[in-house]
Amino acid sequence: MNIKKSYLIFAFCAVSAIALLYGIDPHGFARRFLGIAELPRDAAHILRAMTGLYLALGCFWLYAAFRPAYRNPAIVTTAVFSGGLGLGRLLSFALDGWPSALLVFYTALELGLLPIALWVLRRPD
Repeated sequence: MNIKKSYLIFAFCAVSAIALLYGIDPHGFARRFLGIAELPRDAAHILRAMTGLYLALGCFWLYAAFRPAYRNPAIVTTAVFSGGLGLGRLLSFALDGWPSALLVFYTALELGLLPIALWVLRRPD
């Protein structure tokens, strides 16, 4: 299978799983993974809105996996997505201090995906 197609299918699966993890039950996610006993309503709203954004991008990536004309633009968006999240988290580390272990793990994944996305983008079709 084409590496770009495989990468985009993986990106869809990964971002969808993460989005659904905190989007289906943001209160339970916050309690179990972040140690937040009571999630404010606005925070739950933000998590669900992010779920929609993640799923929309993931669906685009899945679509692009099967449409060669969209593969490179989709791969660029995975780089922008993961790089933007990772850099935002690093800024938060500097300004807010260290978050929970799960969010540190997400940061490592996001920053690790950036060079992979750029490598995949350079591969021939």
